[in-house]
Formats: sequence, structure tokens, C-alpha cells
Amino acid sequence: MNKKELVESIAGAADISKAAAEKALNGTLAAIAETLKKGDKVTLVGFGTFSVSKRDARQGRNPQTGAAIKIPSKKVAKFKAGSKLSEAIN
Repeated sequence: MNKKELVESIAGAADISKAAAEKALNGTLAAIAETLKKGDKVTLVGFGTFSVSKRDARQGRNPQTGAAIKIPSKKVAKFKAGSKLSEAIN
């Protein structure tokens, strides 16, 4: 499912226009991104938790040349599925 299909699904489920559904989706995604940027967690009970984790610097290899390279540390977004989402999938 891509963003367009998700907007259509939200519009149908909530009985609102596609434009309103897209605004709501964009607002939700922006709020999640802004919260993660601050380093906080976003918990949607039953759905899951979005969080930020720090990945340490490490050594890697260039696959073309085999030369060792340094991979710098960085922050990465993580998602852990909630119990209701896990049950729905299984």
C-alpha cells in the first residue's frame, strides 16, 4: 500500500474527503517526525511505539574495493509493534 492508497482508505473509513484525509495523514506523520527529532517516543496503544535509537560508529567494507571504511554513528528510527497489531497479523 502506498500513500495514495492509504489516503483513500482513511477517507473511506472516516467518511471524509480525500483532501481532508491527506491533511490528517500529513499532520500525523509530521507530529511523529517532530517528536522523534526531539528524542522522545510516540506510543499508539495497541498499534505500536516509535522511538529513536543511536547506532554506534563501526568499521565497514567497500564492496567494490574491499577497503575498510569508517561508518559514523547516527540516530535511527525504530518501530515496535503493539499487541493488537501483532495479533491482527497472526
